[in-house]
Formats: sequence, C-alpha cells, structure tokens
Amino acid sequence: MNVFSLNSVLAIIPVRDEAETIAAVVQSLQAAGLRQIRVVDNGSSDGSAMAAAEAGAAVLSEPISGYGRACWRGLQQLPAQTEWILFCDGDGSDDLEVLEAFWRQCGQVDVILSDRTATAAGRAALTPVQRFGNRLATGLIELGWGYCYRDLSPLRLIRRSALTQIQMQDRGFGWTVEMQVRAIECGLRICELPVNYYCRQGGRSKISGTIRGSIQAGVIILSTLAKLYYRRFMKAIR
Repeated sequence: MNVFSLNSVLAIIPVRDEAETIAAVVQSLQAAGLRQIRVVDNGSSDGSAMAAAEAGAAVLSEPISGYGRACWRGLQQLPAQTEWILFCDGDGSDDLEVLEAFWRQCGQVDVILSDRTATAAGRAALTPVQRFGNRLATGLIELGWGYCYRDLSPLRLIRRSALTQIQMQDRGFGWTVEMQVRAIECGLRICELPVNYYCRQGGRSKISGTIRGSIQAGVIILSTLAKLYYRRFMKAIR
C-alpha cells in the first residue's frame, strides 16, 4: 500500500482579479504542508499573478477566459511525484483547515469533495443563486445517474489516475459538474466532507455577483448536464 505524502499533492488555483486574497490562500496552503502550488492567472488586470508569485506559488497564464480552461492549464506537465490534485478558489472563501480531514481519506477514496451545505456557516455564506444552482444540478444528477451529491463546491481533491480516467472535456463553468458526473460513470470511490465556507474575502464574483453571470451559470450547468445525458443515452442504445 502506498503511504500518503503531502509531497504527492499539487494544488491548482484558478484566479482572475483576486490580488486582494490570493496571497493569503497560498499561505494557508503552505501552512497545511503543501509545497506544490500552481496559481493559474485567467486574464487578471489587478496584479493577481504578482501577488501569487510573491507568496511563493508557481504562476501560469491562461489568457482565454474559462474556469475549466484555467484548471486544464494547471494540469499540464505535472511533476512525476504528483498523485493527487487539489482544486480550490483564490477568493478566500474556502475553509482550508479542513484539508487535514481530506488527507485522512486518501487511502480509501478517489475523489474527495467538500460539502458546504453540511455546516451552518457554509449554508449561511452561500448566496441564493448558489443554493438554487446546487439543488438544480445535484437533483438532475441524482435523476440521471442515481447518485445523490449534496454540493458542487470547487474545493476538491482527486487522484491523478482518476482524473486521467475521467477524461475531462469541459473548459468552462461546467467543469465541476462534468467531473462529478464522470466520477459516477467511472465507478470511482467518492466522499463528501462537511466544510465551513465564507463570503469571498475580496474581489467580485464572476458568477453570483451579477444577474447576467448568474443566468449564464444556470445555462452552462443545464447545457453541460444535457450533453452528459445525451452521451449516456447514446452509449446505452449502441
């Protein structure tokens, strides 16, 4: 049995205009014992890349906008020792103190997801748009794939081999939805852990911060699930 080591974990943080918060996030990850930290600058105009570099992160650039595109850029040319990928946000909303509980699960599962709905602090910090999007997406996933998720939180840890098996295709906001559906389809071992969640500590949400962004997010979630439903249906009739 492989012994888990923090040296096997690489953190990927997509950012856009989060210079106020990214250094603190990087420092929190370092305090949790991580040394492989990649910040992917997704077209920032506020010095996010410089703040991340000064905090000690490796900074990559992905000028084409898209959450999934930034995550994908961070996955390129992984170090040989990397066995686990941690995804988190750069706005300071994730409670990174939960990572110790994540590490304890690594010998038993393939995908570890954070569940913000399982704590009072998490539920209180979620916006109405986030709560609605969660209920909609997780309900449709349960209807189509029979697995009941509780959340679509961006804070997640996944085995490198599992991510290879999933073969992620989405390059936008549908990234998290696709990963959770494909994890079911691939028969991966999944667990959700309760986490606290905070209002963003700086900057402005690209999704829930505007009516237009919220509508776009809903459309993307539904279109991503529609594609996955269609793919599943076509496989079933072949």
